[in-house]
Amino acid sequence: MQFLLWFAFIAFVFVVLALDLGLFNREAKVIGARQALRFTGILVAIAIGFSGVVYYLYANAIGGFGSHLVMERGHQVVRTLSGSEAAWQYLAGYLLELSLSTDNVFVIALIFKYFKVPGKFQHRVLLWGIIGALLLRGLIIWIGAIALAKFSWFMYVFGGLLIISAIKLMRTKDGAHVDPEREYVVRIARRLYPVSPTFDGERFFTKIEKPGAPGVMIGAMTPLFLALLVVETTDVLFAFDSIPAVFGVTQDPFLVFTSNVFAILGLRSLYFALASLISMFRYLEKCLVLLLFYIGAKMIACEYFDWHPHPAVALGPIFLVLGVGVLASIVAAPPLTSKDDIALPEELGETDADGNPIERA
Repeated sequence: MQFLLWFAFIAFVFVVLALDLGLFNREAKVIGARQALRFTGILVAIAIGFSGVVYYLYANAIGGFGSHLVMERGHQVVRTLSGSEAAWQYLAGYLLELSLSTDNVFVIALIFKYFKVPGKFQHRVLLWGIIGALLLRGLIIWIGAIALAKFSWFMYVFGGLLIISAIKLMRTKDGAHVDPEREYVVRIARRLYPVSPTFDGERFFTKIEKPGAPGVMIGAMTPLFLALLVVETTDVLFAFDSIPAVFGVTQDPFLVFTSNVFAILGLRSLYFALASLISMFRYLEKCLVLLLFYIGAKMIACEYFDWHPHPAVALGPIFLVLGVGVLASIVAAPPLTSKDDIALPEELGETDADGNPIERA
């Protein structure tokens, strides 16, 4: 029964992605802020509404939901969750993951600026990037859940990773930084396969003339595919910060997975909605540093002292800090200027049918 529910949720996710790719956004186009905000609102409403599904499944122990294996003091025990506990843990994990995605939005904007990806092709890169992110994060969550169920000391590992991430985030000036040409995946890709100097519409691969052999056509990657590679690899790096953070909220694999999935599903529309407004959330990054410290320290303390805090103690600070950070950012909102001159879709200039910039004399 539980397997069928997992399958039904994954099927629902791919139906949403298929509709997005094949029905609503079949043609390449620039996604406007109003459309992105509307779609973001729909996804947030669905994600919050899913907490009711979580409550029903766990309150009635349908399909075995409500109990999962964890290691405590070297012994494998069954941890049980009530419907209300599960719903609150899911919501806390979702909000935490969504908040951590703000840095991801900034990095994606820098990647698009570097590769000069036209606005009308950015949706395609993000959609396929999200599909890859879901698969990779699912694998990481599965491995993490198995590790926590068999090795109690993994709580120290996850807690330490979060504290290190908080220190790195605190010491990084103006958010995360990415240099696409220094990414190993880009270097390896350039060595293994030719790269087209120009875009070919929204294609990831094209044909170019072989250097030194006129008339001989060979396969090549387009800059659009390189942008996709960098988006995927940076998301994996972000996943090693965010997934341990959600495991610090709940160790239930279904809650970790579903909260991650809903946050990632909203990342595409979140990018188009927030790329030009990212500077408005100047206090959110400081709040995330505090939260990563808190969750990492709580994971270590819970394991070392065999401490199982009340949900209000465990989850209350997460809702409080995120709420204060967002509210303070809105009240003290600076002028609407893009952070580090982020390239927005309309700033990429006029392009031809293939997406390559048109230079006017």
